[in-house]
Amino acid sequence: MREYCITTDSNSDMPKEYLEKFGTVIIPQYYSFGDTVYGDELHMPPAEFYERMKNGELPQSQACNPAVIEEKFRALLAQGLDIIHISFSSALSGSYGNVCMVAKELLEEYEDAKITVIDSQNVSLAETIMVIYANKLKDSGASCEEVAERLEEFKGHLNVQFTVDDLFHLQRGGRVSKTVAIVGSALSLKPFLYVNNVGGLTSDGTARGRKKALRVLVERVVATLSEDADYTLPLGIVHANCLEDAQNLSELIKQETPFREIMINDISPSIGTHAGPGAIGILYYGKPKQPPKEK
Repeated sequence: MREYCITTDSNSDMPKEYLEKFGTVIIPQYYSFGDTVYGDELHMPPAEFYERMKNGELPQSQACNPAVIEEKFRALLAQGLDIIHISFSSALSGSYGNVCMVAKELLEEYEDAKITVIDSQNVSLAETIMVIYANKLKDSGASCEEVAERLEEFKGHLNVQFTVDDLFHLQRGGRVSKTVAIVGSALSLKPFLYVNNVGGLTSDGTARGRKKALRVLVERVVATLSEDADYTLPLGIVHANCLEDAQNLSELIKQETPFREIMINDISPSIGTHAGPGAIGILYYGKPKQPPKEK
């Protein structure tokens, strides 16, 4: 049996300790301010990115680059490694399609190799949790095929609950109307969203005020925990330049749930482009993800 490795993209927001532990190869996602593109060799500190957004600059996000995907995959295949790639949700980006296209082309050259591309139907640290789980299976002796099969079931239990601080960033992305953004902002309404069972975003009510929104966010996590949850896996909290809120959420999660290992990281700019400063999310294994709400 050929050796294999698990890769993912930078939208996984994978903390440095896990990058080093697993030696994970990361496919960069891109974002830009004007003509300057970031995400590969050129990076911007998240705090600076969100401060620029707060000051009115509007960035754009971009899918991963097929040439970069090929370069990174080719280096692994040349070492005799098969690949399982865990991709950012196909419902939110063209990156999954780009990876599939490159994989197909490379397999025509490396006929004995396997490249399995998993549509995570998730975002951010939910992808990281999938990488952690996949490596846990790999270390237990599971084959490449077994890991891929288990991931397909596992991903449906990864819940992503989040709230944003500014409705106008959602309005730019077409998630809410301009009227809702204006009225909601005037009333200090904070919307809730979740990643649904097909990997898209679904709006799910509001709370009035930031403190109330954070409390409700924890309540939603508690309400969607699964009885068979593997609490040896970490829970993730991501934030857009609001670390103190993330740390407070971490303490509440420890009080209200059995999770003890909690990852806290910045929301990558390529995701934060659409969420805006002050966005915060919780990502964890729970009950099966919900379908989109009927309009």
